[in-house]
Amino acid sequence: MNRYPHWKYLIIAVALVIGAVYALPNLFGESPAVQVSAGRASVRVDTTTVTRVEQALAAQGVNASLIQFEGNSVKARFETTDDQIKARDALERALNPDAANPSYVVALNLLPRTPAWLASLGASPMYLGLDLRGGVHFMLQVDMQAALQRRADVLTGDLRTALREKSVRHGGVSRNGQTIEVRARDAQTLDAARAVIQDRFADLEAVDRPDGTEYRLVASIRPEAARRVQEQALKQNITTLHNRINELGVAEPVIQQQGLDRIVVQLPGVQDTAKAKDILGRTATLEVRLVDESSEGLAAERGNGAVPFGSERYPERSGRAVIVKRDVLLTGENLTDAQAGFDSQTQEAAVHLTLDAKGSRIFRDVTRENVGKRMAIILFEKGRGEVVTAPVIRTEIGGGRVQISGAMTTMEASDTALLLRAGSLAAPMEIIEERTIGPSLGAENIAKGFNSVIWGFAVIVLFMCVYYMLFGVFSSLALGFNLVLLVAVLSMLQATLTLPGIAAMALALGMAIDSNVLINERVREELRRGASPQTAINAGYDQAWGTILDSNITTLIAGVALLAFGSGPVRGFAVVHCIGILTSMFSSVFFSRGVVNFWYGRQKKLKTVSIGTVWRPDNNTPVAKAD
Repeated sequence: MNRYPHWKYLIIAVALVIGAVYALPNLFGESPAVQVSAGRASVRVDTTTVTRVEQALAAQGVNASLIQFEGNSVKARFETTDDQIKARDALERALNPDAANPSYVVALNLLPRTPAWLASLGASPMYLGLDLRGGVHFMLQVDMQAALQRRADVLTGDLRTALREKSVRHGGVSRNGQTIEVRARDAQTLDAARAVIQDRFADLEAVDRPDGTEYRLVASIRPEAARRVQEQALKQNITTLHNRINELGVAEPVIQQQGLDRIVVQLPGVQDTAKAKDILGRTATLEVRLVDESSEGLAAERGNGAVPFGSERYPERSGRAVIVKRDVLLTGENLTDAQAGFDSQTQEAAVHLTLDAKGSRIFRDVTRENVGKRMAIILFEKGRGEVVTAPVIRTEIGGGRVQISGAMTTMEASDTALLLRAGSLAAPMEIIEERTIGPSLGAENIAKGFNSVIWGFAVIVLFMCVYYMLFGVFSSLALGFNLVLLVAVLSMLQATLTLPGIAAMALALGMAIDSNVLINERVREELRRGASPQTAINAGYDQAWGTILDSNITTLIAGVALLAFGSGPVRGFAVVHCIGILTSMFSSVFFSRGVVNFWYGRQKKLKTVSIGTVWRPDNNTPVAKAD
């Protein structure tokens, strides 16, 4: 009746071992560290970087407890924060001699002291939020003028295409700052261009600007359209930051607008601060332009002349210059996906791009009209453009799938795809403020938060042991198992623990013990009715299960609602709350009954059970006493 089969005990043992292993890393704390990662896509971090870090630290007499190369970064651990600060300064001087154009990101970090054998099992501690351990705070400035210029670039190309479709023989269409100039030889052509702008370009307003013997029409973006472009740029950048932080795996980030052109980013409990700064700071955008293959452009590529008017110089990754036209054919806004892969013919590393409908149509027309010419794909990072590849157009390319290949490694292809896949920024951004902030509520509040859980647990255990005797001990063991299991699940999910999360943890303990109180009282009720101890234990667990399930499901529904509609601290509370309900149902019923069955189930002639004094409701006389 009260015996578990061996497979149930095996489940309990496995859950206990897994819970202990994955909750254990939270006991080891963190060590101060300095992390070095690449500051530009063309810079690689590898084992030679480890050597440079070791030499720079040795030259300054700073001792590191451990220097290791992980993924795309080098991490150096130290015993004290003083050594950490000295190491950061030494590495900045050694790795970034040009402070205005740094090649590496050197950032302070906190790394868990998890033993290697635990780390090899994938066990990691929970992150702590801004209100517990702190995190990284960024203030980003959005370049709104660049957003308007980019919009003007797109409108310039669209206007040029529209005039060609209407057979308007203009004298040239060019962008000058945030305005578009259309030149014509006669008044009739100018009127035709103005009619095209009025019919098809509602965001532009055009005025005549005579220029000697030529006719000139200057179109500018309307004020309301400019505001719309700026608002859209800010919203798109916020969405892009969300996508990039999701690539980082940061839990519960805070990304919000501040003012008209600034964005605040707070990464609570982030572990990899250097990578966060790298991904957020790398404002990668994509542009497709034609290469200037005129005699002046080719001469400028060889370094034998000036860059022709209407063209710009950008370097390739090899350092060779490429002269490209200023007209932008496509931008990252037309990009829907980017994946790293390989060229099917040469087996070289490549990035496969997927364009939207508009981009596919433009790309097909451009490649059809420029067969035999070179087309440059330019990646802009931190305001600097770099030609990723400049292939010759062999044939018309349709279908919306484009491949970037050339002199790039597999890692470079993966990094480029990550930046482009995370989202194109509608406008460049610059980090104007960065700081690592401490706990917003202070160390005293941190101690109070954890002490509330510890003391709450201790008082509950004391009450249960006094009131329910040995059954109270069983309930306390189940409560401790529930706490270990809850911490283990949060650690495996790499959740960020905040003060509201600690409150939810304390609430989960109260709800978990409530289930055991229901069970114990049901057992007492059966004993009052005169049932045998074995029958009372079996009936108590079976009859209490329905009540426990109903109460936990209704509470879980409220937690799911908070999770679905809440944000920030409310969402953090809801995550711990929902997981705590699920773990409490497992521990309070399945685990506690397993312990009870293990202790009492082997006794065939059980006379009494240690569950405190059982009282008759009529005359308050005891009918059974504890052992």
